[in-house]
Amino acid sequence: MDTAAAPQVQGAWRIDAERLWSRLMALARIGATPGGGVDRQALSVEEIASWHAMIDWALSAGLEPSTDAVGNLFIALPGAERDAPPVLAGSHLDSQPGGGRFDGVYGVVAALEVLTTLAERGVQPPVDIVCVAWMNEEGSRFAPGMMGSEAFAGVRSLEAVREVRDADGVAVGDALDALHAAFPALQRRPLGFPVAAYLEAHIEQGPVLEAQQCTIGVVTGIQGKKTFDIVIEGERGHAGTLAMADRRDALEAFTRIAAALYTEIGGHDDLVKFTIGRLQVEPNAPSVVPERVTMRIDLRHPDNAVLRHLGQRLAELCEALAAPCRVRVTALVDAPSNGFDASLQQSIARAAGRIGVPHMPILSAAGHDARHMAPLCPSAMIFIPCRGGVSHAEHEWAEPAHVAAGADVLLNVLLPYAAAGEGETP
Repeated sequence: MDTAAAPQVQGAWRIDAERLWSRLMALARIGATPGGGVDRQALSVEEIASWHAMIDWALSAGLEPSTDAVGNLFIALPGAERDAPPVLAGSHLDSQPGGGRFDGVYGVVAALEVLTTLAERGVQPPVDIVCVAWMNEEGSRFAPGMMGSEAFAGVRSLEAVREVRDADGVAVGDALDALHAAFPALQRRPLGFPVAAYLEAHIEQGPVLEAQQCTIGVVTGIQGKKTFDIVIEGERGHAGTLAMADRRDALEAFTRIAAALYTEIGGHDDLVKFTIGRLQVEPNAPSVVPERVTMRIDLRHPDNAVLRHLGQRLAELCEALAAPCRVRVTALVDAPSNGFDASLQQSIARAAGRIGVPHMPILSAAGHDARHMAPLCPSAMIFIPCRGGVSHAEHEWAEPAHVAAGADVLLNVLLPYAAAGEGETP
């Protein structure tokens, strides 16, 4: 492994790059896929195994692990004032079914590495500094995603979260109970508490930083996102006997709707992102006219006014083009674009300068748990490049030097909160 990063700069603190990389690769073996990726979905046995590893590392450093009712994992470096609002840093441990080794987990392990480095240096911050792993950011097993941060922020109730079921009929509530049963001695925190600041390190999941040969992205905000569940209801029929004119073919209606959505919604401008990401046809038999088609739509745009317009137009197109079938459009996620704290962005840029790596402002095209923390407290994100901009794939990759640099930046941004005397005031 090449852990070479930028040259040391006077006054900058550094994490242990070798340890950080080793722990990332250790977690990559939990749920490892044949193609070199990771399948570690929310509240799975694999995620429980990743908790065991995280908690073991935390305890060995003298840190304090805890959880809450929605299955968020917290690891605290205790501060002098234990009742004061803590500073949080982290991301998520769950992955897509064929995900990569860095998405989400990098931000959690980087935060743990920062706390471990501070603990090794004997730093006691004035308030707790806490590493957090949010529950179900990905939404691959249980939809929609970001359940842990949404419940923490009061966007979604615990009761609503617990009722959601996966494709096998397993309820989030039952999976949460199994998670908590695996850690009976783990301290419980209240669901939601005041936070002084939040930072999240992450791979970019896009090609911009790599193309610009830039090590650190100072994230200015996250583009807006809407998701929809659309069900087209027709009528089942015999493929060999039912005349074409008499059919209520749900799949035929889908083709009309999908073509119009791709053309009008997906082609609205160069900034829109439109995806039909899941499709289910029933009864899905070769000689039966389909009676039901269910699709999941992901729609994103950085301009909230445009996003609202496109979401409304999407529903209108579905209604106009479904006949002779019926259609039901259900909005699942409505997350407007948000910006991040300007002072924290400046701190990230200064920290990158202190450790000697190039940085640039960048908008996040992907959604992150930081979206839900931004209304609660000063929040910001640190991006590092990923090869080819690839993410949510087994060949997702981040260079060791970039992995270390992002964690070094995170450490130096958190230093003022740790009152270690080496940072700058945010």
